[in-house]
Amino acid sequence: MGLLAYAKSDIGLVRKTNEDSYIFAPPCLYAVADGMGGHEAGEIASSLAVSTLHEYIGKNSGVAEPQKMLRDAIYQANRIIFEMSQQRPECSGMGTTITAVLIEDNTVFWGHVGDSRLYLLREGSLQQLTQDHSLVWELMQHGSITPDEAHTHPHRNILTRAVGTADMLQIDCGCVKCRAGDQLLLATDGLTSMLTDLEIRDILLANMDIALTVDKLVERANAAGGLDNITVVLLRCGS
Repeated sequence: MGLLAYAKSDIGLVRKTNEDSYIFAPPCLYAVADGMGGHEAGEIASSLAVSTLHEYIGKNSGVAEPQKMLRDAIYQANRIIFEMSQQRPECSGMGTTITAVLIEDNTVFWGHVGDSRLYLLREGSLQQLTQDHSLVWELMQHGSITPDEAHTHPHRNILTRAVGTADMLQIDCGCVKCRAGDQLLLATDGLTSMLTDLEIRDILLANMDIALTVDKLVERANAAGGLDNITVVLLRCGS
């Protein structure tokens, strides 16, 4: 099955630095990461996460089972980031989200921590495959707030789980079989906090060139305020 892929990262309209990082390694490995921490610590954390992931997968590709390999790579990133946060005062408390996919034999294996997201668009329907590890997601799951309230909640940036903030880490994993016509979207919350799922779906369905689609997503997020860094990786499964 053929695969088209395109990625873009934008600083947005408010932040002074871009603390997002991403992996674009066709044909099999893609990821987005959104760092957090004072000074440049967030940028360090997200960069370490994607570089560790990329290196680990590169060394173990074809040796380990894909899902285990992805999980172990994220564990490795967690250990490296946490140790640096303990050793360097300027990096204290740093961490990052990670949402990564590894594609093998038309199966998309994914690993996820934090509130970046992986979506699947199939036959006109957009499904969020990952769950946000955030305070507002938990409130929404318990029925305390509605999805609309979650989208604008003042504490929507508070994470309940992140890579590098503790020595132990729980990672969400899953897999999905690719079908012709599927679109897979990895994005940091600079996109998803600015646009609703319906707005994202409509842009993905507009049948534009893949680069134009990614550009439109970023453009619309900035038009809505651009309050955070915006990183998007879009994959399209062909026949």
